[in-house]
Parts: sequence; structure tokens; C-alpha cells
Amino acid sequence: MRVLIVEDERNLAETLQQMLKTNRFDSDICLDGEKGLKYAREGAYDLIILDIMLPKVNGFTIVEQLRNENNDTPILVLTARSSVEEYVHGLDLGADYYLTKPFEMQELLACVRALTRRHGEVVMDTLAFGDLVLNKSTCELSCGDRTIRLGKKEFSIMYLFMTNGNVVVSKEQILHNAWGIESEAEDNNVEVYISFLRKKLRFLHTNTQIETLRKFGYKLQEQKA
Repeated sequence: MRVLIVEDERNLAETLQQMLKTNRFDSDICLDGEKGLKYAREGAYDLIILDIMLPKVNGFTIVEQLRNENNDTPILVLTARSSVEEYVHGLDLGADYYLTKPFEMQELLACVRALTRRHGEVVMDTLAFGDLVLNKSTCELSCGDRTIRLGKKEFSIMYLFMTNGNVVVSKEQILHNAWGIESEAEDNNVEVYISFLRKKLRFLHTNTQIETLRKFGYKLQEQKA
């Protein structure tokens, strides 16, 4: 599971990240709304933890824009306010749950589990593209009766490809999703893992390939017979 934390209080954001790591959730941190919206759009996240009072772009705007773009990632809103009007407004825009600061970490963790579990029930546990099926629980990629297990970064990259369908995915998006926002990994790291994935696709005898678009990125392409 991968979580995006959009919170301008650095200490709180880092505390949330450490708690999630302890409970086996990977996470990225954004300290302002502009960057948070950018990563929410580009990343393949299972949950967004979102503060309302953010620099540059506020949380309500982020919720509204994501829902208008048909992004259905569950959103857990954090707010220092507790007015009924604000609560109703956030839910009407498309937020899934509210927590008022200060809150207990165990309460937040319970919300995270509930929202990711609920999302999984709707989305199913597998993704499909062409003749490929990706199992999110086992990290296995299958084609017909052939199956191969993917490493953590290979899975993150293939998950990103399959959730984007025929849309081109940039190297920057891949770096952010597979290595994290603060990573010092570079383009050549992406190229190495694309090579690993292509070898596994050849093993599967799939007609779905990773196509390179120079200066733009990569996308999955189903080869027609």
C-alpha cells in the first residue's frame, strides 16, 4: 500500500510517515498543496492524507480537482477546525473521512486501514491490461498460464503503467512512485528497471510491450497479431 501525505507541518508529516512505515505502508510527503496536487495526479496511491490549511493550494481545492478528474483515490482529511459546515462541504466535494486535530495516532491508523480496505473491495485485487494481469496482493504478473513475481520497484512501475493504460508515463513519475520524492535516483535507474520488466514480459510470452517515446517516457502497448 502506498500513501500520499499532504501536510505543511513537517514534524506531523514525518511522524505520520514513520507510523505508516511501522505498519507496512509506504508513503510520500508533500509540504504544500501545489506539490500535493501534482503528486496526487501523477502517482498511483491507495490513500491520500490531506490537510485543509495548506500553502499555495488548499485541501478543498485539491479534493475538488481530483474528483472532477475522476480520481477516486480515498481521501482522509485532517483539519484544525470542527465546524459542521466545513465537514459537510468537504464530504460534498468528495472527501471520504474527516479527522479533527489533535487526534490519536491509533485512530488515524484505524481510518487508514478502513479506507484502504474499502477501496480494495471496490477496485478488486488485480489489474488487467491486454493479456496481462497484475495481482496486487502477491506482486505477481501473469499471462495465460505463466506467472512471474515482481520485485518491489518492478511492481511499483508496472502498477503505474497498468493504472495509466495507454497514457504515457514520464521518467519523473516513475522515479517518484518507485523510489520516492526525496530519492536521489536518476533516469538511468528507471532505464535499468524497464529493462528488467521487458525481460519478464518476454518470459511471459505476452503481446503487451513497454513502448519508449523519446523525450516523453513510456507506455504499455498491446501488439496486435
